[in-house]
Amino acid sequence: MARATPRDISVTCDSAVETSSAAGRGPRHVAIIMDGNGRWATMRGRPRLFGHHAGAKRVREIVEACPDLGVKYLTIFAFSTENWKRTQVEVAGLMSLFRRYITRETRQLCDEGVRVRFIGDRVRLDAKLVSLMDTLELMTAQNDKVHLTIALNYGSRDEVARATKRLAEDVAQGRLDPKDVDEETLPKYLDTCVLPDPDLVIRTSGEARISNFLLWQSAYAEYEFVDTLWPDFTRAEFARLLDSYSARDRRFGAVTV
Repeated sequence: MARATPRDISVTCDSAVETSSAAGRGPRHVAIIMDGNGRWATMRGRPRLFGHHAGAKRVREIVEACPDLGVKYLTIFAFSTENWKRTQVEVAGLMSLFRRYITRETRQLCDEGVRVRFIGDRVRLDAKLVSLMDTLELMTAQNDKVHLTIALNYGSRDEVARATKRLAEDVAQGRLDPKDVDEETLPKYLDTCVLPDPDLVIRTSGEARISNFLLWQSAYAEYEFVDTLWPDFTRAEFARLLDSYSARDRRFGAVTV
């Protein structure tokens, strides 16, 4: 099955992107850095992969909560370009977990109206996993209740580098005039080109850093850093953070008069 590349998708970006906070005060697009699985397992005397399995179950609960909480877009950071530095055992276990997650969750995601997209560089991923990703994207392509984006082998610097390369190729081939390149142009080449920018970025586990996640897209996002380890992150805490976001004054560089 042929896979649509970010360059293929970018052709329709202009008409596909919605304004993220078009309705209400709550965040329409929430991005989550799901951190703390390994520590959660270690605290229980279990191997790190035990924590990753627990974290995968938590993903289901948070996805299911999104419609009731007014979240249309959910982007989760599953595996970064830097995570290849982990032990071979952990990396292999994570790749196996991703394959099993897709296989196990496909029917429920389809039935619940969840559209799934994957962002990141798929070149390094094994063929079986990429095939499962392609199939899940295709099977959920008509769903619109929740848009779940999974960042897998994703790094924002890598994404911007790949986008810049594609943009340069279009300039070299005469498809794009260099004078037309501005801050509205580059996002059309990003993996997220069909998505609105995130309104709220949450990181669990007590770490206060963004770890190369959606750097361009989150320029004006609100952030929440919480101490909760990802497997313990509940629907109730998710709802509390959304309520907190609703009380914020987002000015995007302007001044309220």
